[in-house]
Amino acid sequence: MSKTIIDQTGQAVTMLLHPRRIISLVPSQTMLLFDLGLDTEIIGVTRFCIHPGEKVSHKVRIGGTKDFDFHKIASLNPDLIIGNKEENYEEGISELKKHYPVWMSDINTLEDAYEMMKALGEITNKENEAESLINEIKLSFSKLSIINYQLSIPSCAYFIWRKPYMVAASDSFIDHMLGVLGVRNVFESHSRYPAVTAEQIAALKPDLIFLSSEPYSFTDRHKAEFKSICPDARVVIVNGELFSWYGSHLRYTAAYFTDLRRMIEEGQNL
Repeated sequence: MSKTIIDQTGQAVTMLLHPRRIISLVPSQTMLLFDLGLDTEIIGVTRFCIHPGEKVSHKVRIGGTKDFDFHKIASLNPDLIIGNKEENYEEGISELKKHYPVWMSDINTLEDAYEMMKALGEITNKENEAESLINEIKLSFSKLSIINYQLSIPSCAYFIWRKPYMVAASDSFIDHMLGVLGVRNVFESHSRYPAVTAEQIAALKPDLIFLSSEPYSFTDRHKAEFKSICPDARVVIVNGELFSWYGSHLRYTAAYFTDLRRMIEEGQNL
C-alpha cells in the first residue's frame, strides 16, 4: 500500500503507507524523528546529525548534508528519505529522487516548522506525538517575557561565518527567530546569507553582534575582532542550535530567548 503526499516544496511524493526504513539528511529533522519515537525506523543519518547522541551514534552515516554517499544509501535500501531545501544540495537531491521517495521541507518561519512537524507525524504514523510536540512548543513561545525596551528596539547582526564574514539576513529562519527574540536585523535589506565586509558592518552600527556557535564555531576569542569593527556594540556568543534548529529542539528556544531578552533589556554584560 502506498500514499502520495505534497511536500513543502510543492512536490508530490509517493511512498509506502507505513515507511520502515528512513534516512534523514538534516540534523534538526533527525532529532525530531527520534523524538517522535522512530528509533527503529531511522536507518541512516548525516555526519552532522549529533542529537540525540546516544541514538545517532548507532546509525549508519551516509555522508554530509551536501555530499551524500550514494553507494552507502543504496546499500541501506531506504523506503523514505527526508531532506530540506536549504540545507541539502539540489544535485544530490535530484539524484536521490530518481531512486527513492524524497520528502523535502522548506522552512523560513515557526509556522513552516509546525507544518513540517505535523506533516512528518502524518507520514510516519506519529500524528499524536507530533501534535503533542507542536502544542508544547507553541505554549513555550506564548510564555515569552514581555519586551520592555526603554528606548528603541535593539539592532543586531547575526554572524554564521568568518573569512569571509557571513550573516543571516532576510528570508531565513534565523532572521525570523531574531524577530521572535525582539531585535531588528541590520541586514534586513539583504537576502539569505550574504558575505559582508567589515566596512559594511561598521556602517550599520548594530547595537548587538551575535556570534553563532554554528556552523562556524565562534568563541570568546573572536569577540575582540568584532569589537574592533564596532566598538560600541555588545558582542555575544549565542547558541546557534536554538536559533536555527527548526524541529523538536525548539522546545528549548523560548526559555533561552527569555534569558537573552532579560539580559538585553537590563543591559547586563552578555
